[in-house]
Amino acid sequence: MRLRDKVCLITGGAAGIGKATAEKFVSEGAVVALCDVNDQPGHALVRELGETAAFYKVDVTNREEVQGWVDEIVEQHGRVDVLINNAGITRDGLFVKYKNGEITGQMSESDFDLVVKVNLYGVFNCAQAVTPHMIKQGGGVILNASSIVGLYGNFGQTNYAATKFGVIGMTKTWARELGKYGIRVNVVCPGFILTEMVQKMPEKILEGLAAKTPLGRMGKPIDIANVYCWLASEEAAYIHGAEISVDGGMVLGT
Repeated sequence: MRLRDKVCLITGGAAGIGKATAEKFVSEGAVVALCDVNDQPGHALVRELGETAAFYKVDVTNREEVQGWVDEIVEQHGRVDVLINNAGITRDGLFVKYKNGEITGQMSESDFDLVVKVNLYGVFNCAQAVTPHMIKQGGGVILNASSIVGLYGNFGQTNYAATKFGVIGMTKTWARELGKYGIRVNVVCPGFILTEMVQKMPEKILEGLAAKTPLGRMGKPIDIANVYCWLASEEAAYIHGAEISVDGGMVLGT
């Protein structure tokens, strides 16, 4: 029960890594408030998790919705101890497509903007909403989700890589600024994880990804949830400003 009675917020909590994190945190005694834009799976999950979990439909790109969510939780529970900035999307595509001496396509401005808005601005919104409360109460934990792509880049993911590199930069900046208030800030960089969405990919592609991973398998959502749980607990009380890879040893592009 490493998180007993801790009030923990999880964005993008209805599925995948967010869902596994919510399940793990509840099992460790936390009071969990998860948000997502997909309300049906979110409500279904909290029914499974029980009375210490609640679901809120929140778009992390909407500052008013985020602030309302955070303020409601603080009003109800009196504090917010942990924020997991997990929500994120992809809109993959080549930066420029070039064939037979001609430009045949390129990543659209709308796809670039949308990924930046969710993956970068959404993290900014949520962290800035909780920080004043954490300062007043004397501390807290902010954990951000980057990616192995945020360390090495990846083919066809200019927009996603830019946001995940950016999340690492924000994490290290906030660690410098917020440490004096007792707020620990760290970033987790998952490798290729078998979420519900990834499991729908062709078997050959999944086998190829596993083969490129030194441990010989893809990650599971619980692998990331376990790291979040440790970082949120007092066992990680002196871990601050760190980027932690959870990727089975994979290095992209090699």
